[in-house]
Amino acid sequence: MLAIIRGIIVILFTILIFIFGCIYCLFSPRNPRHVMTFGHAFGKLHKIFGIKLVERIPAEAQKYGPSIYIANHQNNYDMVTMSNAVQPRTVTVGKKSLVFIPFFGQLYWLTGNILIDRENRTKAHGTISQVVDQITKKQVSVWMFPEGTRSRGRGLLPFKTGAFHAAIAAGVPIVPVCVSSTHDKIKLNRWNNGTVIVEMLPPIDTTKYTKEQVRELAGHCRQMMQSKIEELDKEVEALNKRG
Repeated sequence: MLAIIRGIIVILFTILIFIFGCIYCLFSPRNPRHVMTFGHAFGKLHKIFGIKLVERIPAEAQKYGPSIYIANHQNNYDMVTMSNAVQPRTVTVGKKSLVFIPFFGQLYWLTGNILIDRENRTKAHGTISQVVDQITKKQVSVWMFPEGTRSRGRGLLPFKTGAFHAAIAAGVPIVPVCVSSTHDKIKLNRWNNGTVIVEMLPPIDTTKYTKEQVRELAGHCRQMMQSKIEELDKEVEALNKRG
């Protein structure tokens, strides 16, 4: 019964956000500040799912300037756990086909996210250049998932190098965002789904790296994030045992 109630609330909330968001964004379409606005709105859903969210976002994060944020991508609950970590003028990268999804696609485009053609290898090859161009010309940050897909309980997957190539080319820092494990830990029929910790790590200077060192940078970031996620999981386990 609780799962049904939660489902209804989430569906109604989502429909309202999409409709209101599309109308609101028409007054300043493609403005990158909208991504944070509606990301934070979806972040409020963590209370509906019975999640106690602990957010460790440095106060100075809003002053980092253009950056590439990388985060671990676990499942659909990422939308409600890490959305509040999105900083001003931060956009994401998505497939062009997303725009055809009713309501979601239109809002995704109107909020200023970057749309790419992943089906066309020739065009996909230029994705990094497109991301770099957006960062330098529009002075935006870009949020990316270097695993390339949801891990769904398989741990932190190997990183693809696109985000790191873009960071080096644009000369902007990498900012890792780590979220404690949520796979099989959130049950819709359970009132209390425990604690989830979201922690933003200090920026990593990419100006010290060349394009030939991109795998070294990716490996360094992955190791740092893996260690932090393991640390967060132990902390969550201890917190949940204490109730």
